[in-house]
Amino acid sequence: MSAGVLLKRVRDPVEEGDGTRVLVDRVWPRGVRKADAAVDRWLKEVA
Repeated sequence: MSAGVLLKRVRDPVEEGDGTRVLVDRVWPRGVRKADAAVDRWLKEVA
């Protein structure tokens, strides 16, 4: 069994097959409200 990773930008629209959306960045993207972002987890410690 293998797991795939798909890279997208935080501003990309949500698609049905996206799965879990993770933001890996130290700072929140400028111009993107947290309430509007389709992000399941924000891993700023990993960036």
